[in-house]
Amino acid sequence: MDKTGTAGNRGPRVRSDVWVEVSPVLSGGIQINIKSKVKALFGRQIRELAEEVLRFFELENAHVFIEDAGAVDFVLAARLEAAIKQVTKTEKEFLFPLLEENTTATKKDNFRFSRLYLPGNSPKLMINAGVHKPNGLILDLEDAVAPAKKFEARFLVRNALRTLRFYGAERMVRINQGARGLEDLNYVIPHHANMILIPKCESEKDIRQVAEKVEQLREQHEITHPVWFMPIIESAKGVMNAYQIAGADPHVAAMAIGLEDYTADLGTHRTNEGIESFFARSMVVNASRAAGIQPIDSVFSDVSDMEALAENVKRSKALGFDGMGCIHPRQIKVIHENFAPDAAEIDKAKKIFLAFKEAEAKGLGVVSLGSKMIDPPVVKRAMNTIKLAVNTGKLNKNWMEN
Repeated sequence: MDKTGTAGNRGPRVRSDVWVEVSPVLSGGIQINIKSKVKALFGRQIRELAEEVLRFFELENAHVFIEDAGAVDFVLAARLEAAIKQVTKTEKEFLFPLLEENTTATKKDNFRFSRLYLPGNSPKLMINAGVHKPNGLILDLEDAVAPAKKFEARFLVRNALRTLRFYGAERMVRINQGARGLEDLNYVIPHHANMILIPKCESEKDIRQVAEKVEQLREQHEITHPVWFMPIIESAKGVMNAYQIAGADPHVAAMAIGLEDYTADLGTHRTNEGIESFFARSMVVNASRAAGIQPIDSVFSDVSDMEALAENVKRSKALGFDGMGCIHPRQIKVIHENFAPDAAEIDKAKKIFLAFKEAEAKGLGVVSLGSKMIDPPVVKRAMNTIKLAVNTGKLNKNWMEN
């Protein structure tokens, strides 16, 4: 036997990760060589977990090399499992106990101002991401993972879904395209992902394939909570089919646009002003509203310019978007502050809402504010504004009693 399975990351800048090599041999038992700056403190713990994983997969004779850079248990186990499965045939899964808080359901209209992308093969970015309080954490198996690392990233994402503290953030996973994406679902649906991001959607078929596979897995693994979908529009064809995509399945809860790929498809460059993407973003907003789902804007790629981000968020909000993606935790606060309703919006919404309640109490069929008649869509928008104000801490939830 001369085949070696490898997984993980190594190098001077690697943190919270581990590099493993597993080489089955004909005899001699298990030989584990550990390299770690904290070997004196944690070497025994690393060895014991490695031996437990190797026993679980019934690997009796192997040379194992572990180069540790501060990996927590779920990371080491994921790396070992990925390496072992490169050199052995087994359907077994080494699963950590599932945190009860990681089984909670979310609603179709969940609050989604911000969603933070986390590369699915970079544990150092995952471990404390929830403390930044994004509305959603995206474990990304697609563009953020190099092709050669996509297999092993699945085990890391699966373990993260089971053991990572999300601090109330919605548990999201962006899968790959096509057949690889459908295979990704085997590693995330049984472990209670709340929402699946479906990249580069161009037709209803892209959604229906995912929906069918998700339902099979939910039934097979007795998953009772709903799994929502967020298709991402990233091409001219996708933009033109946006309404059909938005209505392709009842579990489509939101639809996003990805401007890096979209502008590349157009053959143009993305700008802060967004003139080149105005049509596409408006199409996504209108298609989403027509289908009754949330429109979500693209990420803002300059993580150092908070002023430009704030302006971008204001433009996004003006177009009708309900949120956007983040690629750095420092963007979250700016996004929340600028998507949240301002004082004038809140005051107007309160007046409309109170006029509606007064008309309702009097049994009136119409609502008026001063000399103006208020249409039902305006009342609905006012109620949404109040909900957002409460959720962002700008309005006390008991304001009507004050």
